[in-house]
Amino acid sequence: MLPSPSASSAKAPELTAAEPAPEFPGCRAVRITRDAIADFDGRIEYWDGDTETAWMVREPTTVYHEGPGQRLAHLVELIAAGRGSPITTLGTADLLVRNARGERQRILQADQIVYLRPAKTEPRGAAVEVGTDHLPDVVLEVDYSTDVRRGKLGLYEAWGFPEVWVEVPEAESPSRSPRRPSALTIHRLCPDGYRPAAASAAFPSWTAAEIHAALNEPRLSEATSAVLTRVGRALGDVEGTVPDDHPWLREQRREAARDAALEAARDAVAQVLRARGIAVPKSLVDEVADAPQSQLIDAALACRDGADFLARVRQRRDRPRT
Repeated sequence: MLPSPSASSAKAPELTAAEPAPEFPGCRAVRITRDAIADFDGRIEYWDGDTETAWMVREPTTVYHEGPGQRLAHLVELIAAGRGSPITTLGTADLLVRNARGERQRILQADQIVYLRPAKTEPRGAAVEVGTDHLPDVVLEVDYSTDVRRGKLGLYEAWGFPEVWVEVPEAESPSRSPRRPSALTIHRLCPDGYRPAAASAAFPSWTAAEIHAALNEPRLSEATSAVLTRVGRALGDVEGTVPDDHPWLREQRREAARDAALEAARDAVAQVLRARGIAVPKSLVDEVADAPQSQLIDAALACRDGADFLARVRQRRDRPRT
């Protein structure tokens, strides 16, 4: 039986000799000892403690490979604002399995991992420890010059990761098979293993096609913005949250409301002054910023000219409050 993808008390996957050796196309094998892996700060696809071997991507790091993971972090932050509560992305953090002696035994590094409810599930240590920590809600793998289906995907399945997205970017790679089209595939964990899905379970209604388009467009489109709003609201419906529960978005809305009220006050004053045949002062924008609209209208109705209007507004603004 597969381990639970969310329960922190789930047992770590057992390591058996019967497991087929995973393959890592597009990677080279490098020896890194058990002692050295603890302090290793480079990028790896996978590290195995039995052989003390790490697999690292042969091609140099490029924007084509790194871009989708970074864009996903930006996209889910916008979804978080629409939901009204934080979503955390942790990049290429180690996904770690320890052996019975507590030693590092196996390590995977994804291109991006996502926690939908970080306050409850985000790991507190330096790595995500399988069998101890809650697993990420979503793992993103970018197959620019690799093929995770032949190695890493089977490990994710055996370790109980609930949802893995495999993105093949639209940018071409000389080492990518021409038979493999650019697309995103959602692998959702079922009782009998991973099954491809048309839409995400973690992000309700977000389809594989929509995610792929969002990860590959050079800038945020109106279509993607509408999709992110839809997904954020769907998550909010589940959580019982709304966009105004997000501190940054709430402040933006307040500022927009203040700007709209100020613009309305300026327009109302200008209409009254013009109706009375009085030229609108050029400094009107600066002068009305802190005055209530009712006081501005009173001054516009009572003033003799533009200078008198400004004097009345300043007098009311500077009058000590009691």
